[in-house]
Amino acid sequence: MTPVVNRIKRARGQLDGVVRMLEEGRDCEDVVTQLAAVSKALDKAGFAIVAAGLQQCLATGDGIDSVDVKKMEKLFLSLA
Repeated sequence: MTPVVNRIKRARGQLDGVVRMLEEGRDCEDVVTQLAAVSKALDKAGFAIVAAGLQQCLATGDGIDSVDVKKMEKLFLSLA
């Protein structure tokens, strides 16, 4: 999970930058570009967390039958 935590911390820094840009009255295009980067970073972190959870479920030896497929699908779709 260390890479995920690092990615989220980096996104937090980017988001702080977006707030500063807005407060400084920076160009809308620049703000939106940075906001999109924050969004993508958070999406990637979310997918990594869900994937790690699925991998952990499968690694328990219980197999795919123990994985709540609907729940995992809902988690993935919540990030889409």
